[in-house]
Amino acid sequence: MTTTTTTTTTTELSATTLLRFATAGSVDDGKSTLVGRLLHDSKSVLADQLEAVERASASRGQDGPDLALLTDGLRAEREQGITIDVAYRYFATPRRRFILADTPGHVQYTRNMVTGASTAELTVILVDARHGVVEQTRRHAAIAALLRVPHVVLAVNKMDLVDYREPVFAAIAEGFTAYASELGIPEVTAIPISALVGDNVVEPSATMDWYGGPTVLEHLETVPVSHDLAHCHARLPVQYVIRPQTAEHPDYRGYAGQIAAGTFRVGEQVTVLPSGRTTRISGIDLLGRPVDVAWTPQSVTLLLEDDLDVSRGDLIVPGEDAPAITQDIEATVCHVADQPLTVGHRVLLKHGTRTVKAIVKDIPSRLTLDDLSLHAHPERLGANDIGRVRIRTAEPLPVDAYADSRRTGSFILIDPADGTTLTAGMAGESFATPEPVKDGADEGGWDF
Repeated sequence: MTTTTTTTTTTELSATTLLRFATAGSVDDGKSTLVGRLLHDSKSVLADQLEAVERASASRGQDGPDLALLTDGLRAEREQGITIDVAYRYFATPRRRFILADTPGHVQYTRNMVTGASTAELTVILVDARHGVVEQTRRHAAIAALLRVPHVVLAVNKMDLVDYREPVFAAIAEGFTAYASELGIPEVTAIPISALVGDNVVEPSATMDWYGGPTVLEHLETVPVSHDLAHCHARLPVQYVIRPQTAEHPDYRGYAGQIAAGTFRVGEQVTVLPSGRTTRISGIDLLGRPVDVAWTPQSVTLLLEDDLDVSRGDLIVPGEDAPAITQDIEATVCHVADQPLTVGHRVLLKHGTRTVKAIVKDIPSRLTLDDLSLHAHPERLGANDIGRVRIRTAEPLPVDAYADSRRTGSFILIDPADGTTLTAGMAGESFATPEPVKDGADEGGWDF
């Protein structure tokens, strides 16, 4: 078990004023109630919102307000008592601002958890203290590891239903931490909570004096998060070519897009990929005015000294820091569609602002969540499966390793027939797992 208390100076906090985090866990583990409690007890709920929740709760015969209704906004969610879509909430305390993604727990909506956690710097994974770590808990932990979420909080919820017993919490935390360590998750902070009554969510629990760590909010406010992408490999996916061709700007040609990572400066030598042509930045326009320097995540227009053939989907990078150009991509993927992904499957691959035709050449392995073994050459990946794939693209792409850049090392596979998103991929990612099992051996996989 790892229980971490983090102390952060005021200077460090001022440099990291925004934390993006996601919640995950199995059905009925209490994610929406935790989020509602977090918002309510941190005074982040408007009076009219709370009144609406109180009225809705009273109409359903409940004695007090059901705080889960603060995030379950869809009618189907309220009727079924489950989260279906990703619910984004924005709130702040005097110490930090937050963007929260409350993701579904049902296995059918695992794809939504991938979406919510893809930009998160911290993931809160809930576990029901009565049931412990279940398959969906392991699946969410594996996805957090794949997406390289740097911080994971294990919130052992419903401690009130197990009489706040420390051994129950300790056993769950120890088992999850061992599993997370095998996945390569660098840090796990375990916190015993009761979201329903508020124990250790915002205020410390008076009934769990055996726990001396932070509350959930205290940890969120103080965890050191480094999401300064300005010092990463500079990347600008070109989204649009601007040529006004007006009398005032007859020769203006700019290349617009959002800087995915890093910093660009006027006079800097850059390379345009995949062509490989080099030039220098002659100007940078930001919000209609010229600047000397621009950094992520600003949306800018770059002006280049030379008249090159640059179009949507190209990638502008520093001259001495270009990613490899390849038509063969090996990646770890999470398959999110009901339609299986098979060897020979013809797809569209969207990387940054570029979409190209591709074919699945091989599926070397599929991950088994129970023991993290690999089932060799399964030929297909079903809904919510995690596995390795080899893809051949019709055109060369400049792809970073996902470990180096979450933005330019990721991609999605799309069904060319109807535009359905099939798979989320992380280039170069893999698990440190045992040798694949032989064909015909019991894989212990998922049955859907």
